Amino acid sequence: MNSEKTENNWYALYTRSRTEKKVFEQFSIAGIESYLPMKKELRQWSDRKKWVEMPLINSYIFVKLPSIRLRDVYNIHGVVAFVNDNGKPAIIPNNQIDAMRRTIDNHLSFSVQSTQLEKGQTIKITSGPLVGIEGEILQIKGSKKLIIQVSHIGYTMIIDMANASFEPLDKTNACLS
Repeated sequence: MNSEKTENNWYALYTRSRTEKKVFEQFSIAGIESYLPMKKELRQWSDRKKWVEMPLINSYIFVKLPSIRLRDVYNIHGVVAFVNDNGKPAIIPNNQIDAMRRTIDNHLSFSVQSTQLEKGQTIKITSGPLVGIEGEILQIKGSKKLIIQVSHIGYTMIIDMANASFEPLDKTNACLS
């Protein structure tokens, strides 16, 4: 038998909105190994603040199973589809799942961006003190330091984006990570 079909691999799944925790519980009950990375967020209600655990990546969960069992995931209510690569369910390397786990388990500071940034891409800052600023990415230094040309006046800025988020403006250069 083909070892690829019987070897357990990690796969990413899309879930219905706000069903990640229920899907995770159902996978546990079904005996399917799964991973739902979580983060703690301080939420504000009208009368109180409370720390709540939220999925790190909305509408995603990871499962580990052999390819011959891929159809089994559709027995779980809330599963929408696999994340695909060239029409086949994309295999997520073990080291990437391990890196996520270690980062979260060791309470390391991190953030998640839904797009991959590239040199030459135009972005708009969507939060933080520079909200509304647009610029072109000239260079990327680390995960949160960007060198962008803010305007055509001949100056560039190195911006620490640790307290900000941004979105790509030119969708042609944007790719899902």
